Amino acid sequence: MAKRISSKFENILFWSRWLLSPLYLGLVLVLILVIVKFGQHFMHLIDHMLIGKEEAFVTDLLALLDLVLLSNLILIIVFAGYENFVSRIDAAHESVDRPHWMGTIDFSGLKIKLIGSLVAISVIELLKDFIHLGEIGSEKVSEGVIWRVVIHLTFVVSGVLFAVMDVIGDRHKSEAVDLNKDGTIKKAARH
Repeated sequence: MAKRISSKFENILFWSRWLLSPLYLGLVLVLILVIVKFGQHFMHLIDHMLIGKEEAFVTDLLALLDLVLLSNLILIIVFAGYENFVSRIDAAHESVDRPHWMGTIDFSGLKIKLIGSLVAISVIELLKDFIHLGEIGSEKVSEGVIWRVVIHLTFVVSGVLFAVMDVIGDRHKSEAVDLNKDGTIKKAARH
C-alpha cells in the first residue's frame, strides 16, 4: 500500500514539471513585445540620424543592442530551461537550423550565460549614462549612476564567483574518492 502511494506521489511530482510550460510560452510572447519595443527604438534611431543628433543616435543604437541581448537571453532561458526542466525539444533535434548550444547547456551553464548577459546589458546601460553625462555638460555624476556602477560591479563579481564555484564543483566531481576492499582510499577514474 505504501509503495503504491509513494509511486503515485512520485508520478505527480514528475509530471508537475509541465507546470513550467506556460511560463516558457509566456517568455516567447514577451519576445513579441521586445520586437515592438525594438521597432520603436529603431524609428527613434532613424529620426535622430536624419536630424543629426549624434549623441542621441549612439544612445538609440545602444538601446537596440540592449534589446537584442535581452532577446538572446530570453531565448537561451526558454530553450535551456525547457530542455533541462521539462522535456527535450524533439523538433529542434530534427532541424538543420538547430543552434549548436541547444541541449548542451545545463543548469550551471545557464547560470553563467544569464550572469554574462546581465553584465553585458549593464555595461550598455552604463555606457548610455556616460554618454548622457557628456551631453549635459556637467561633470557631476549623479547618485543613480553611482548605484548603476555598484550594481554592475556586483554582477561582475557574482559572475566570477559563479564561474569559480563551477570550476570547484567540476574538480570535486573529477576527484571523487572510493574505498578499496581493504578500506584504503583510491581515486575514481574520471568519466
